[in-house]
Amino acid sequence: MSGEVAQSASNFNWRTILAGSQMLFVAFGALVLMPLLTGLDPSVALFTAGIGTLLFHVITGATVPIFLASSFVFIAPIIFSVQTWGVPATMGALFAAGIAYMCLALAVRLKGPGFLHRILPPVVTGPVIMVIGLGLAPIAVNMAMGKAGDGSFEIYPYQDAIIVAMIALITTGAVAVFARGIFRLLPILCGVIVGYIAAWFMGMVDLTRVHDAPIVAMPAFVMPEFHWQAILFMVPVAIAPAIEHVGDMLAISNVTGKDYVKKPGLHRTLFGDGVATSAAAMFGGPPNTTYSEVTGAVMLTKAFNPIIMIWAAGFAILLAFIAKFGMLLQTIPTPVMGGILILLFGSIAAVGMNTLIKAKVDMAAQRNLVIVATVLVFGIGGMAIGEGAMSLQGVSLCGVVAIILNLVLPHPDSDNDLHVEQEVVEDLVQHARD
Repeated sequence: MSGEVAQSASNFNWRTILAGSQMLFVAFGALVLMPLLTGLDPSVALFTAGIGTLLFHVITGATVPIFLASSFVFIAPIIFSVQTWGVPATMGALFAAGIAYMCLALAVRLKGPGFLHRILPPVVTGPVIMVIGLGLAPIAVNMAMGKAGDGSFEIYPYQDAIIVAMIALITTGAVAVFARGIFRLLPILCGVIVGYIAAWFMGMVDLTRVHDAPIVAMPAFVMPEFHWQAILFMVPVAIAPAIEHVGDMLAISNVTGKDYVKKPGLHRTLFGDGVATSAAAMFGGPPNTTYSEVTGAVMLTKAFNPIIMIWAAGFAILLAFIAKFGMLLQTIPTPVMGGILILLFGSIAAVGMNTLIKAKVDMAAQRNLVIVATVLVFGIGGMAIGEGAMSLQGVSLCGVVAIILNLVLPHPDSDNDLHVEQEVVEDLVQHARD
């Protein structure tokens, strides 16, 4: 009994609370950047990251020191879906994507953790991840040049925009490479701050809306609507973050010395991820995923207590209701984000390439060449199957095509490269968003 009281007291220790605020600080840059790119409300994203993290810890029994927030994998699909069907329908589709996570969790519970590796080997996930990064490249470049993400119109003069974008890019890269300690985990946040200051001096920042906003206000929640066309488009996108989740669990297990694949079990953590994503969609927030940046912070600080992540979730929810703060985030000029995204989206593509290299996928094997080549050209070239609302394209199409080709194409007797070992996956996903 006295041990339980001592543990409860440690959960409210000021060091635990301070560590929780630090974990939110580590995740903050990527957390708010994703909704800003997709036109969603960053205050809602803060709220849903907090709610999603809390739900994850309820489902897993507060055993895994992990934080969940906005997933970059869904950027391009959300942008397309919002333009095509609107925000409420997009939220309905993301809710369904969360259900897909839960179905995968059930399959893992019934078939075992190796189930995902059998249907999603590196030859499938590698090129799909590459398509995610390379397909987003035009958005980053357009924003860096002062244009809208689709390049349809100019927001800032090219000369001013490119200066600010390069300052943000150089800062982000320099922090990622040269910084030490906790600062090395904050390249995005540092890039945003330095780029924002540069944009201020260039006259790109307008704080009128911040002054006019109330101090405290309810975030702009959006209720989902369910349209089957949007759902069919969005659900296949869940393939990439599902395999990433497995790697994140292996990574955090290695950091803490505990096997979370066995306890609480991969099926529980994957189910918690799905519930967090569906819950976020119910409020109009972006889908949630486990954050590798926070795993790095856990390794650096040795903060293994999962209660720290619960405090971080609480701080995220509180910040969501500070209206002036949310409005300040929306004043970040597009060239600042564009400069950072050049590095970020390129890194995503590099992770896909690294997936193939680390797993020693033999590109001389014709089946592997066919899968990778088809997926890359379909994704980068903008292939669409069908017309109008029935069309399948982008990451969704690539994921489906990669899985089908991997299942139907015969394996040569010497092809052992598709059986990836645990340490390979662990090493890959530890660097997934570095």
